[in-house]
Amino acid sequence: MQSAGEPLRILHVLRAPVGGVFRHVYDLVEMQAARGHQVGMICDSTTGGDFEAGLLAELQSRLALGLKRTPMCRPIRPADLGAFLRVRAYADSLAPDVIHGHGAKGGVFSRLTAASERRSGRVVATFYTLHGGSLNFDRHSLAGRIYFGVERSLERVTDALIHVSAFEAETYREKVGEPRCPAHVIYNGLRPGEFEPVEKVDNPADFLFLGELRPLKGVGVLLRALELLSAEGNRPSLCIVGGGNSEQIETYRAFAAEKDLDVRFHAPMPAREALAQARMIVVPSLAESLPYVVLEAAAAGTPMIATCVGGIPEIFSGEEDRLIEPGNERALASALTVALDNPERLADEAAARRAFVRERFSLSGMAEENEALYHEALARRRGRRAGDEALRLA
Repeated sequence: MQSAGEPLRILHVLRAPVGGVFRHVYDLVEMQAARGHQVGMICDSTTGGDFEAGLLAELQSRLALGLKRTPMCRPIRPADLGAFLRVRAYADSLAPDVIHGHGAKGGVFSRLTAASERRSGRVVATFYTLHGGSLNFDRHSLAGRIYFGVERSLERVTDALIHVSAFEAETYREKVGEPRCPAHVIYNGLRPGEFEPVEKVDNPADFLFLGELRPLKGVGVLLRALELLSAEGNRPSLCIVGGGNSEQIETYRAFAAEKDLDVRFHAPMPAREALAQARMIVVPSLAESLPYVVLEAAAAGTPMIATCVGGIPEIFSGEEDRLIEPGNERALASALTVALDNPERLADEAAARRAFVRERFSLSGMAEENEALYHEALARRRGRRAGDEALRLA
C-alpha cells in the first residue's frame, strides 16, 4: 500500500502506551508504515505492563525512525521540563516532517517541540489529537483554567486539531474557545477482521468490563449496581479485564469480595479475546471521547449496555434512548436486569449497530484523512517559507 503523496518522516508523541490512545497510535503507525512513510514514536516508560510491552515489541518492526521510551507523568509536575527536553532532543535527531501529539501531555510536548524545530529553520507540521485529554476538567476549576489556557496558547503553533468525535469538537469550543487553527473530526477506524463474530469461551460470564481500572471508567458504579442486584436476590457474573493503578485495583477486588459479588478479574488482553469471556459488555464510563471498546464491541456484534457520555451516542446513532445516565447505579442495575431478562432484544440491536459501524468507521479512511492533513499543512508551510525567502532576496 503506497501513499498518494511524498513519503514523510512522522513522529508520534504520546504519554501512556495504554488504552484507546495507544490503540489509535498503533493503528496509525501500522497504516502509515504500509503507505511508505518512515514513522517513529516516543512515549512514557513507566506506564503499561507485559501486554503493552508485547504490543510495542510488535510495533517496532514498523518504526523505521525507532521507539523511544522516557518517563512522563500524568499530572503537571516540574519533571515535565526534563521530559520535554528529552522529546525535543529525540525529535531533533530524527528531523521529522510531521510531529503528531496524542492526549494532553503528548499534545503539549509535540507542539512545543515543533515550535523549537521551526526556530532552528526546519519546516515541520504539527498536529494534536486530543482523545478527550484535558477536556475532562471543569473549566471553572483551577486545573481546568490552567489546562485550557495552555491549549489556547498552543493553537498558534498548531497546524490542525484532530478530534475523534463531534462531541469532542463541540466540548473544545465550549471549554477552550473557537479554535484559532484548523480543526477536523476524524473518527477512529476498525480493521475488516474486527467485524468477524467472536466465539465465546465455555461458561462465559454474563457481563464484561474491558478497560483501564480507574474511577472515570465507572468501575465503581458497575460494582455498586451489582451490589443492588445482589440485594434483590440476583447475582449475575462479571468479568473485569484491564490494568491500572495497583492500589485502585485492589480496592475494587476488596469491594467485590466484601459484597460477595461474582466477579472475575483478568489482566489486560486483546479486545476480541476479552469479548469472548462474556455474553454482553458493559461500558459504565463517566466521561469519554470516542472509546475504542465501544467500537470494538459493536463491530463484533456484542450486545452492549453503555452510558450516554462523550461520543458514544455517535456510535449508538438512532438508539440513543438505550444509553444510561452516567454515575447512576440504579439505572445501570435496571439496564442489567432488562438485559438478563431479554437477551434476544439486545442481540438484535447489536446486529444493527454492527452494520452501522462497518459503514462509518474505517481504518483506511482514518489513515488517509490524517495523511491528507499532513500534506496540506506541509505545502502551506513550504509555500510561506518560499515566499519569505523571495521577499528577503528581493
